[in-house]
Amino acid sequence: MNPLRQWSKMYPVGWFLAVFLAVSTSQLCCAGPLHAQCKVEWYFAIPCQVVYESLVSQIKMWGTMAGCTMGGQRCLYKLQSASAHFIAAKHTTPFKRYVDDINFRLASYHFFSCCHISAMSISETWYAIKDHGTNYCNLYNLIEGSGLTEARGYKEVTSDFLCTQRSSANCTIY
Repeated sequence: MNPLRQWSKMYPVGWFLAVFLAVSTSQLCCAGPLHAQCKVEWYFAIPCQVVYESLVSQIKMWGTMAGCTMGGQRCLYKLQSASAHFIAAKHTTPFKRYVDDINFRLASYHFFSCCHISAMSISETWYAIKDHGTNYCNLYNLIEGSGLTEARGYKEVTSDFLCTQRSSANCTIY
C-alpha cells in the first residue's frame, strides 16, 4: 500500500491540518502584512528641509476635530517628536478612537537638492488585521494636505504587500 494513502487513513485529522496549513500559508504569503500597517517610500526633487517643514506644519494644523466635521479623518494628528531627519506622530480615528503610530524618515540625496521619505503607519490595536487602507491614508493625507503631491519630482512607491488594503483605500473617508 502507498505510504501516503496509509498515513491519510491512520491520521485523517493530521492530513486535514496539513492541507489547511498549506492553503492558509499560501494565502498569507501574498496577502500583505499580518497586522494593520503601511510602509511607503516617497521621493521629491525638493530639499528635505521643505518636506520636513510642510509635514510638521500639516500635522499641527490637523491636531483638532475641526478637519473631521464634514467626514473623513483629516484631524486628530498629534506630533510626538520632530528632528531634521525623523518625524513621529500619532493619529486617532475620530469615531472609534483607534490610535495609529506614524513615522517619517527623511534622507537627502543629490547634494541635498532632493528628499527621500520612508514612512510607516501601524495600528496600536493588537488585533487589527484589516483596516480598509486607513494606515495608508494616515500617511497619504498628510503628504497631500501639505501640498507635497504637487511638489517637483513627486513619486510614491508602495503596494498591497507593504500596505494593508492599499488598493481599496478611499482617503476621502479614511
